Amino acid sequence: MPSLKDLKNRIESVKSTRKITKAMQMVAAAKLRRAQEAAEASRPYAERMDSVLGRLARSVGGAQNGPRLLAGTGSDQTHLLVVMTAERGLCGGFNSSIVRLARARIEELEAHGKRVKILTVGRKGREQMKREFADKFVGHVDLQGVRRIGYENADAIARDILARFDAGEFDVATIFFNRFQSVISQIPTMKQIVPFAADDVEGAAEAAAATHYEYEPSAEEILADILPRGVATQIFSALLENAASEQGARMSAMDNATRNAGEMIDKLTILYNRSRQAAITKELIEIISGAEAL
Repeated sequence: MPSLKDLKNRIESVKSTRKITKAMQMVAAAKLRRAQEAAEASRPYAERMDSVLGRLARSVGGAQNGPRLLAGTGSDQTHLLVVMTAERGLCGGFNSSIVRLARARIEELEAHGKRVKILTVGRKGREQMKREFADKFVGHVDLQGVRRIGYENADAIARDILARFDAGEFDVATIFFNRFQSVISQIPTMKQIVPFAADDVEGAAEAAAATHYEYEPSAEEILADILPRGVATQIFSALLENAASEQGARMSAMDNATRNAGEMIDKLTILYNRSRQAAITKELIEIISGAEAL
């Protein structure tokens, strides 16, 4: 049984931990509001971009007559998986859920004889995936020094991916991220960004199907210019969704940790009081026994 001093030290240690988790919860709550607003504000633009690209793709007669980013390479043998996670931990299952989805996709592709390459964005995803798939890594994007995600960060990642596509390093690129739903709910999501999947926005394009558009310059020229922007937009939206999901997951995880620390302090305090009472009772018995012996 631990001594009174050990119990007291442990109680103080847990109290210090509770202060840290409470502070992290408050910081995450403060950051969450701004991150959530940014993620929600990006959704209409990203959805509209998909709708415009889908309409343009249909106007040129589908992928066969479109630019390479739309038509693809004619093969789907090599897949590039862009796994987006956080730079820091202590956010519950946020990072693990993305890695789990990516791992399942890798197993599925390899079961069909496909070749897989991995590009990670965020240190935690890289640490988890490199244990098992180190031979598949082709690059890593470090955002540890970025205090606030901007479009320039997404544009840099998009340029890297498009350069690899132009070099023939892969046929299909898919991004993995968490879509923010609420503080306690983040949805692991994968989305194909290269080549552009027009079927993903079929429902959105149907609303404007009755309207006839004339494009100047040609739809092919517009597509060639706007498709790279569409890739950057999807990556930017995914980064914003991830940022909001990370803060929501961290806020929830730190709230649980704070409450668990409180419960542990209560249990340790009861144990401390019982041990202290037992020690006092033992001393009294020894004093009484000594007095009777005299």
